[in-house]
Amino acid sequence: MRDDEEYLDKSPSAARMGKAAEYLVAALAILATRGELNVSTSLVDDEGVDLVFHRRGSSATLAVQVKARMSTGTQVQQGRLMAFVRSQTFQPRIDLDMLFVAVNVELGAVTTAWLIPSAKFGEMVTEPNGNGRFRFSASMKPDSRDRWTPFRLTAAELPRRILGRLAELEKTGTE
Repeated sequence: MRDDEEYLDKSPSAARMGKAAEYLVAALAILATRGELNVSTSLVDDEGVDLVFHRRGSSATLAVQVKARMSTGTQVQQGRLMAFVRSQTFQPRIDLDMLFVAVNVELGAVTTAWLIPSAKFGEMVTEPNGNGRFRFSASMKPDSRDRWTPFRLTAAELPRRILGRLAELEKTGTE
């Protein structure tokens, strides 16, 4: 089975699980920062934005596209997170990050995450595949050193990294 066939062969509950993972990330960010972060969601994500983060008392925002994979998936069980990003809607910009997360469904918790500025993601991915999708494939193994390792985070590190990205945006004046 080709990589993108498994991706396209989603169960009917895939959208529900993906939305739950987005809310899990949002709740984690709010709780871990004791309310310093706030999160908004899009009614329609036709621009590839699932969550918008902002810090209390600041007008800087960070748009995030979330790609979640569950612990019940074959790739995740083998220690790899693989996801695809549609090239037709991917538009890198300074205030957009790509967030790839592995979710332990039994615990209802994020286990591993990669927060990648969209411009950097755009530089690092290869040409889209025949279906017009960019492929993200990263090892979840703690000792791996693939090209995505500099962006890999634990669940505990993710909210602080989001705050760091917002601080960067405040400095560049993208508020």
